[in-house]
Amino acid sequence: MIEEIKQEVEAHNRRAIAALDEGFNKIRTGRANPSILDSVMVNYYGSDTQLKQVANINVEDGRTLAIVPWERNLIPDIERAIMKADLGLNPATSGEKIRVVMPALTEESRKEMIKVARSEAEKARVSIRSGRRDANDTIKELVKEKELSEDEGRRAEDDVQKLTDKAIAKVEEHLESKEKELLTV
Repeated sequence: MIEEIKQEVEAHNRRAIAALDEGFNKIRTGRANPSILDSVMVNYYGSDTQLKQVANINVEDGRTLAIVPWERNLIPDIERAIMKADLGLNPATSGEKIRVVMPALTEESRKEMIKVARSEAEKARVSIRSGRRDANDTIKELVKEKELSEDEGRRAEDDVQKLTDKAIAKVEEHLESKEKELLTV
């Protein structure tokens, strides 16, 4: 019973950290990275499809992404989708290729991006803590119903706290890495 609760907490923490990484991927750093376009959805024959499923996305140089659609008629749809994604990017078409130049980040925009990164990290921390709260509530309920002794309950709560501390440390690690990446010129 306790093992199931701990496994559930670990799974919840992994999902929270995965969501954090996904949020971090959307934050521009000034360097070209194909993952910044992961959230871009293109209208492909009537259904929304991820850009990476309808085109090749390559890093051309340090600040330029090259997008080569598999079907030429998708070029205007891809351009529209990138503009609509509100990433602050302006695609430019040249023949069968769409180029997306990453605008250089100013000091002010870097600080703004760091604020966004910190808020994403805070969301992850809150999610992890809510998982801890849910697990502790379940443990307290089991103790109340006499399915666990009080000592077992306390030990289980300590284990859940250790898992929570480990996950929050991982969030801090990811945040520190992202801040360093944003401050690198």
